[in-house]
Amino acid sequence: MKKFLPVITILLVFALAMILAGSSVDPDPIQKKVDRIFEGIDSETSPGCALSVMQKGEIIYENGYGMANLEYGVPITPETIFHVASVSKQFTAMAIELLVNDGLVSWDDDIRDYVPEVPDLGHTITLRHLVHHVSGFRDQWSLLLLAGWRWESDVVRQRDVLDVVSRQAALNFPPGTRYLYSNTGYTLLAVVVERVSGQTLREFSKERIFVPLGMDNTHFQDDHRRIVPNRAWAYEPNEDGLFGLRNSIPVFDVVGASSLFTTVRDLAAWDRNFYSALVGGQEAVDRMHESFELSNGETIPYKHGLITGDFLGLRTVSHGGSDAGYRSQFMRFPDQDFSVAVLCNISSANPDAFARQVAYLYLEDEFPDSEEQLADQQRIPDEFTESDKDLEPYAGIYITRGGDRNFSILHDSGILFLDVGRILPLIPVDENSYKVLGTNIKLELNRSDESGETTLKTIHQSDPDLYLRKDRWNPLPGQLKPYEGRFYSSELGTEYKFAVENGALHFHHRKLNSRPLQPIFKDGFSMGGNTVVFSRDDDGEIDGFRISTARVWGVRFERI
Repeated sequence: MKKFLPVITILLVFALAMILAGSSVDPDPIQKKVDRIFEGIDSETSPGCALSVMQKGEIIYENGYGMANLEYGVPITPETIFHVASVSKQFTAMAIELLVNDGLVSWDDDIRDYVPEVPDLGHTITLRHLVHHVSGFRDQWSLLLLAGWRWESDVVRQRDVLDVVSRQAALNFPPGTRYLYSNTGYTLLAVVVERVSGQTLREFSKERIFVPLGMDNTHFQDDHRRIVPNRAWAYEPNEDGLFGLRNSIPVFDVVGASSLFTTVRDLAAWDRNFYSALVGGQEAVDRMHESFELSNGETIPYKHGLITGDFLGLRTVSHGGSDAGYRSQFMRFPDQDFSVAVLCNISSANPDAFARQVAYLYLEDEFPDSEEQLADQQRIPDEFTESDKDLEPYAGIYITRGGDRNFSILHDSGILFLDVGRILPLIPVDENSYKVLGTNIKLELNRSDESGETTLKTIHQSDPDLYLRKDRWNPLPGQLKPYEGRFYSSELGTEYKFAVENGALHFHHRKLNSRPLQPIFKDGFSMGGNTVVFSRDDDGEIDGFRISTARVWGVRFERI
């Protein structure tokens, strides 16, 4: 033993000399590269993000960038608590999985068995429909906004969501026929947990999920007034504010679809459960990854609060979140036992892009596709223009038969473009089929030689409807007079008023900001991104209208 002492002594002296000299071993170069991804928000005058990188649930790198609170100069760390918005949904799904394990509920149970406030809309809507976003329920946030609730100003509680749901006279579509993201379903699942277990979702998840996993800094925030030490405040850009920012905090006491507070460090414990199945057992973890097949036979990528996808050829399971100024992304690469969590407190942040950039650094050698190949997929091929084809008949406004959804197709220099808020080129596949560049969505455009009518069909499980082409309408001021008046919706419990002012039709509401309507097609208008389609009685007089958003279709208003 003695012969080893001089060696040990030399090593100890060398280590002490290193410390005294202020020297240290350089960190892993990959960590420096990771930090550079976030350097644009890593300052004392900027909100930012927290990051954790995980291998089979164990953290291999974590860091914080930017400030958790600008007023008090508090920096973000891996222990900073964030509101993670829709990342919450997978935890709500697991709560139901535990009740399924207990034999207290089934995924095929009718939601009205537990929440009789849900009206009978002519279809059985199961918990399985809710968890996969195939229920047809109109989205709660869109409904409340249409009803006059002011985002970040009015406190929304569970009973407010149940009230507006109980007023609904229709679904967006029959359950199981298509996929459309709806927060309503997950709020209703939280109500199921509450009524079956006798505990709030906050209490149930703490006892059954968070404590067993050691997620000590995680909870569902069901009271916005509750003090949460080490919480990140949230912000959004505003030119008039300090540092060009303003506060942006959600004020609702609704859980299930949102309102989980957690840290990137705690999310590593949740990630570990996908391997250990400590909470729920393997059966529940497997159910979390079960698919849903629509009535047309297509399988959707949304599971139980998890979305399956692909990044440069590697399989991903992820979910992001967005509420007020908070942004979040939790992304797993299950075949590589690798995960990334990015939680941010500024609305302009893109945690999904951050997570993918970080993953690329760690998994670079494992990607079947390169970044160059991905870029090639986004380029317009030089040879794809249709200069020899008359594209004019295909350009115009396309609406569903009810008019609740519409978009534009434009053409320029032999290329058709889809306008859905951003301009996307259409690449010809064959005579009448096109692929939307950078997506898996295909369109079929057909023009009838006899009637001259042009129709469009989207080959995609989320939107199988037929669209009809309409010419854009540019009315004279006198043609807007018939649309003036007061209108009431029993589904929203609110009144809208329309009046012609300065040559345009304007919207008025006692709580919402007034705004002009933009004519789209005859009887159809765009109002702040929503679609308003007026209806006429047998005499041709305006008797009401339908209003639609991306997640709410056809809410009826009657003329008063």
